[in-house]
Amino acid sequence: MKVVLLADVKSVGKKDEIKEVSDGYARNFLFPKKLAKEANNQAVNEIKAKEASRQHKIEVERAEAKATAEKLEKSSLKIVAPAGADGRLYGSVTTKDIAERLEKELGIVIDKRKITLDEPIKSHGTYTAEVKLYAEISGKVHIKVTEN
Repeated sequence: MKVVLLADVKSVGKKDEIKEVSDGYARNFLFPKKLAKEANNQAVNEIKAKEASRQHKIEVERAEAKATAEKLEKSSLKIVAPAGADGRLYGSVTTKDIAERLEKELGIVIDKRKITLDEPIKSHGTYTAEVKLYAEISGKVHIKVTEN
């Protein structure tokens, strides 16, 4: 009997999969525990609609990530940080500082854990940070650290 799984079932399959199981297993275990329902046309169409919706959502998120990556490539951030006489900063510019500046200047909200620096920013100069936006999509943001 073909059934649509309503929850993950060990050794059978994952939620929203259509599986072939024995009639007795379906009637005596899966149906009473509401772990599955019979795979009729309506149930199959619901599964297909859910999958199409999920795919569309993924495509939209990928497109937004690509647009954000292009916006990051075109822009640069200026961070003002005080330094000593030798040009070394008091402290360093962190990914948290970069994330806050991105939100303030460009309106892009990015988690600080998604920003990767090649080297710690401990002196004035120009740096590049990689921002992971989506699976296999990342952008680079250019950072200029100055005293004024």
